[in-house]
Amino acid sequence: MYSNKKNVLQLAALLREYGIDHVVVSPGSRIAPLTQTFSQHPAFKCFTVVDERSAAFFALGLIQKINRPVAVCCTSGTALLNFGSAVAEAFYQQLPLLVISADRPAAWIGQMDGQTLPQPGVFNTLVKKSVQLPEPVTEEDEWYCNRLINEALLELNHHGKGPVQINVPLSEPLFEFTTKELPQVRAIRYSGGYPKSLENSEYFLNQWAKSSKRMIIVGQLLPDEKVRKAIEEVAKKWDCVILAEHISNVSSCPVIGNFDQIIYALLEEKWDEFTPDLLIYYGGHIVSKRIKKFLRKQRPAQHWHVSLDGSVPDLFQSLTDVIEMDETFFSLLDSPDEPEMASYSLLWKNKSAELKSKRNAFTEAMPYSDLFVLNNLLPLLPEKAALQLGNSSSIRNAQLFDLNADIPVYCNRGTSGIDGSMSTAVGFAAIHPDLTFLVIGDLSFFYDVNGLWNKHINKNLRIMLVNNGGGEIFHLLPGLNKAESLDEHISYRHNTVAKEWAQAMGFSYLSAENETELKKNIITFVSNTSEKPILLETITSMEVNAEVFKAYYHNLK
Repeated sequence: MYSNKKNVLQLAALLREYGIDHVVVSPGSRIAPLTQTFSQHPAFKCFTVVDERSAAFFALGLIQKINRPVAVCCTSGTALLNFGSAVAEAFYQQLPLLVISADRPAAWIGQMDGQTLPQPGVFNTLVKKSVQLPEPVTEEDEWYCNRLINEALLELNHHGKGPVQINVPLSEPLFEFTTKELPQVRAIRYSGGYPKSLENSEYFLNQWAKSSKRMIIVGQLLPDEKVRKAIEEVAKKWDCVILAEHISNVSSCPVIGNFDQIIYALLEEKWDEFTPDLLIYYGGHIVSKRIKKFLRKQRPAQHWHVSLDGSVPDLFQSLTDVIEMDETFFSLLDSPDEPEMASYSLLWKNKSAELKSKRNAFTEAMPYSDLFVLNNLLPLLPEKAALQLGNSSSIRNAQLFDLNADIPVYCNRGTSGIDGSMSTAVGFAAIHPDLTFLVIGDLSFFYDVNGLWNKHINKNLRIMLVNNGGGEIFHLLPGLNKAESLDEHISYRHNTVAKEWAQAMGFSYLSAENETELKKNIITFVSNTSEKPILLETITSMEVNAEVFKAYYHNLK
């Protein structure tokens, strides 16, 4: 039996029509009509996560895996505010997170009643749309309710994906569960706005063809075979440089992944030689600060941003054209009339190979450290595994090493916060059939340790906790590394270890404080034989890490 609330019934029926069947719920009383309705209907798969902050990041992990909208629901009051970090992450990652917030009746907002605050629009510009449902009484009310829900659900995937909020006011009595069936509802379908060609495509092809130094940068993307093939075809046909990090998930193409190191190693008199005439940017965020600084300084003559949502991010301060298309844009770049000499791409490829050779020589004698740990883990990731990376040092250090192109890579780079990486990985692993690996630093881990308070943790989850006793990255920043307040108030030096946390949450716990222990325990860590999830904690020295990191880059010169 379902709730008798007409706005709840309309919402549930429309979620079913739109194929939104994964629902994450944080318990409460005001939310009970929604919880009862979703949990009792066979179309919905419900996950209960008590902590709202963790619940929302858990939902992002589900979205990363299924690549379609997921709903996350909470009760009224400050519960909704705890979704804020994940909503921001979803906005900048362009993930279709549907926030459903139960609320008190509008008449009681601002009247000193319990668990009330102005909930509609609370996320402001961090959601694509926010709607306040009525509590229907008349037929016109029901039409209005239906229209608002349709508008919100359509916006999840309109001109790019992103979060929306549906606020559901609910008057008492709340617990009348007398409805036997969901109503028949009108679902509005969007059938336009998906461009496959450009009226001025000839102009773009001509500009592309006559450029002598072409570059494509691919930002963060979920794994997508269509995108990978589109990029690969361009690389086959044209002399062009393709730069992409692990989180682009196109590394099976002929891409250059170590471009951050290349720019570091370049002599200033070589900058012009490596600067593109024409730059195309596709996808989301990139991690490398060096490529941003390099291109902001060098500024290519033309910079095209290709994006289905038609956004205008002038990342390199050189934007000339916004092209509102998906990966089909690259099919417009037809084959050249005559084969070209691959001079510009060879310039980058040769430099990339030179620096990889230097890197390999360095790693052979590299001491036990955070970089040593990653260099030993990444080659051992098994087939069909997925890799989740924490922010800050984890994502940056992983980019310094090669990775099997078949391993999909995920990271919350939308806002680059440390606050939900583990919860996101847990959500992903909850429905991923194979091993899910998370590499995460100590501050990120302990900040989100509540994400392990979760009944949906499966034995396929592997967490590598890189514990260097604080925020290592702050010791690498020029100027800040000399600040008197660094250890106590910025990097937050500590002696905390995760053993008791892990065991209390049902994990098998492994640790390594040296090379021998790491190489022994990492074999168990990457195997698929454990009946429990596994946490491998590597204990390293922050001082040694800093020296190894500096030596790594010094070796590239």
